Amino acid sequence: MSRTVYLAAAGRIRRWTARATARDAQSSLARQAVSVALMCAAVDGLNFLTRGPDPGPWTPVLLAVVIAADVTLATAPRFSGWVAVTHAAVGVALASVMPGRNPSTAGQLVSSYRAGAWLRGRSSAAALITVCAGNLAAVFITGLTAPVTLLGVVAANTLLPWLVGRYTTARKEHVEELRRQREATLRDAEAEIAAAVTKERETIAVELHDVISHHVGAIGVHTTAARLNLTGTAVPKESPVHTSLAAVQQSGQAAMTDLRRLLSLLHDGGDSTDQPGVTMLPELFTNLRASGLHVTFVVYCSPPPLTKEVDITVYRVAQEMMTNVLRHGDGRAARVELDCLDGCVALTARNRVACRAADAPRASSPPGSGLGLRGMRKRAEALGGSGTFGVTPDGDYWQSSVTIPLAGAR
Repeated sequence: MSRTVYLAAAGRIRRWTARATARDAQSSLARQAVSVALMCAAVDGLNFLTRGPDPGPWTPVLLAVVIAADVTLATAPRFSGWVAVTHAAVGVALASVMPGRNPSTAGQLVSSYRAGAWLRGRSSAAALITVCAGNLAAVFITGLTAPVTLLGVVAANTLLPWLVGRYTTARKEHVEELRRQREATLRDAEAEIAAAVTKERETIAVELHDVISHHVGAIGVHTTAARLNLTGTAVPKESPVHTSLAAVQQSGQAAMTDLRRLLSLLHDGGDSTDQPGVTMLPELFTNLRASGLHVTFVVYCSPPPLTKEVDITVYRVAQEMMTNVLRHGDGRAARVELDCLDGCVALTARNRVACRAADAPRASSPPGSGLGLRGMRKRAEALGGSGTFGVTPDGDYWQSSVTIPLAGAR
């Protein structure tokens, strides 16, 4: 999958996820609004029956009006202004039939809060003025005429809930702005890192092309010239000299091929298609046989199509295993096994150790810096796998084994 196709698919997935998240949030808000409306209706209904007017012909009607006003709290946020006005009117009506009693209701407090939380600009100010005027009129009708008392009741029943709603919304917007700023900062940082990595990769690619490829190419030219100079001499064509030169020439050609692939990877990144994989393992072992190393390659169970990362990693691990065989083994034979079991691909290489290693069967690694072993282990662990390396119990063979999940790390 190319990077463009991947980004397009990722964008569609993000949009679908965002829409699903938005729908879930809307459904949750709707359910909470219904719960609040039902709770207010229950509280105001109970208060009306216990503290309301004496039973009369208008009692059921007034109770129905109070409950109906509370039910409007379950409507969409865009109707918050009309809901607040409705509750202000209900408060005036209740004050008219309940002289001397506080007409404030739970629904009135929630409606004032909604007006402050959901409305903006003139709509919010108009709703606040209307609710304050209605509450002021209702309190005045009940007989409370002291200015301080009037202001206190109006502030507690309308202004305070409205301000709490405004504060809640402002705080949410502030948190959202901080989140957007953080995401923007992270995007900028990721872009800077990506640009720095790209620049560094291009620098490495130039160095590899200008320096390493020059030397590897020179090795191939001199090897070819040496073989041509031996033609017609007393050195037989089947002699070890010809064989060694041919192996060097083939190794140089293979090195140039791998170098071109590496340069393609550095230039194109994950979009590079010129990368080796499991299907190229027989070719790798054929080239090694030309150098005099007898490689036996056994496939017990062919793996299904692998992801690009796993495919490349298996090849690179096999390549490093063979490098270790040539450097630290007896240089005669090696056995490589490829298997697919329990959702993992396993690669195992075994070769007879050199005499100096055979004399020290307790050694845990062949002579060398150990960078190759650490590199193989890190490659496997990066994809959720593992690697084991060491001399067999009999002390005669060195065995390297790497196991990687088929889908790589998740």
